[in-house]
Amino acid sequence: MALVPDALAKLTAAGLEILVEQGAGKGALIPDAAYADAGATVVSTNDLYQQADVVLRVQKPTPEEARRLRKGQAVIGLLQPLLDPQLMAKLAEDGVSAVSLDAIPRTLSRAQTMDALSSQANVGGYKAVLMAAAEFGRYFPLLTTAAGTAKPANVLILGIGVAGLQAIGTARRLGAVVKAYDVRPETREQAESLGAQFVTLKTQIDATGAGGYARELTAEERAAQQAELNEVISGMDVVITTAQVPGRKPPVLVTKEAVAKMKPGSVLLDMAASALGGNVELSKAGETVVTDNLVTILAPENIPATMPIGSSSFYARNISALLLQLVKDGALNLDPADEIAGPVTITHGGEIRSEAVKKLLQPAEAKA
Repeated sequence: MALVPDALAKLTAAGLEILVEQGAGKGALIPDAAYADAGATVVSTNDLYQQADVVLRVQKPTPEEARRLRKGQAVIGLLQPLLDPQLMAKLAEDGVSAVSLDAIPRTLSRAQTMDALSSQANVGGYKAVLMAAAEFGRYFPLLTTAAGTAKPANVLILGIGVAGLQAIGTARRLGAVVKAYDVRPETREQAESLGAQFVTLKTQIDATGAGGYARELTAEERAAQQAELNEVISGMDVVITTAQVPGRKPPVLVTKEAVAKMKPGSVLLDMAASALGGNVELSKAGETVVTDNLVTILAPENIPATMPIGSSSFYARNISALLLQLVKDGALNLDPADEIAGPVTITHGGEIRSEAVKKLLQPAEAKA
């Protein structure tokens, strides 16, 4: 849910009138009455689109929902502009202002309260470990009983961003022996501070990119890294992958050859699984796959949605912080020179502002 009742007080104090779509909070276990008690007005879907100046969302609008948006209206959410530039073009054509939390400058300290990608990655990293543990047929911790001793699970986290760090911490709290790997050497200290053993490859590559993300590896770098990484993966009981590159297909970190070497009963969880692909070559978005050698591959598409109360609470703080930043004198002020408003405003005034989206919309020959 884009807003929760607890987030309304600051918005109403700033002079904003809050409309909530009837039944919108049901999936997050929030009744309409809770919003009404917090000062919001509960309205029908039609009334919301007709009356609202700004529409707050979690995901990008569907084509049908996009058609409801009118000229001069703004839509704010995780709009995935680099994955769906055509939608951004349509919104610009219709005169709709598109503001995307995907584009929050994550290295800017005053934008940290607005960083929805990090807040949702935190939820995802935590729940991913619980999902993998539930699927794993043995214990995570060392356990000594009258019936014998259970060895601790060997867990590997691939990708040491926000999700990876939360996954390391959660797996450690469950008692697993945790290893972690990332192509950015500076993440070693972060992983080790949480009790993980950092995997150092002989072919270690520095793939530090812009904005705190890892850059995409070259074909030669990938091949050298993969051969070594396959050997590490083969000895693991549970592998959780978290690596994503904004606006691009996620890198393949676990090949089918690596899966073939894993022990029966091992579990892989691909946090990057999507329609574009995932970090695990054999994963299928939204499905559970059991291979011929009895390795289970989980590929959940929207892990934060499996924790609707926690993820909604975090997201509501992010989106309300951004909204309060953008509202000046009772109106939305999308100043292109502002260090926050500039990057997050994808379309405004009938134009596409984002240079990255413009580039994606260029004809193939123009890109070349």
